[in-house]
Amino acid sequence: MKNIILIMALFNTMFGANAQKSDTIKVLTASDFNKAIENNNVQLVDVRTTQEFNQGAIDSALNIDFFQQDKFKSEFEKLDRDQPVYLYCHSGSRSHQAALKLETMGFIEIYDLKGGYMMWPS
Repeated sequence: MKNIILIMALFNTMFGANAQKSDTIKVLTASDFNKAIENNNVQLVDVRTTQEFNQGAIDSALNIDFFQQDKFKSEFEKLDRDQPVYLYCHSGSRSHQAALKLETMGFIEIYDLKGGYMMWPS
């Protein structure tokens, strides 16, 4: 019985409060993301490596490599935390991790491209 209670408590901890969705981070489809960034006056950031970025990127995107953490933090500190920031990577994994990091840095409105650049129309 104690083991069952322990397992239930562990399960609740892992999938309960910690699994809540953030109000700060929104995941957008490529279509919705494209509509949102049509106005080029947005903070659009590609968190892929420079090599990936140079092979193709969304117009007007700033490249801040997620894997270069010192530079990542210092470059994002230059952006306006009170304005929306739009993120993408290759498949959506790095941009999700970047979004979580930006949330801890105080950014209040973060949009992440679902499926990353792979889902972006050519």
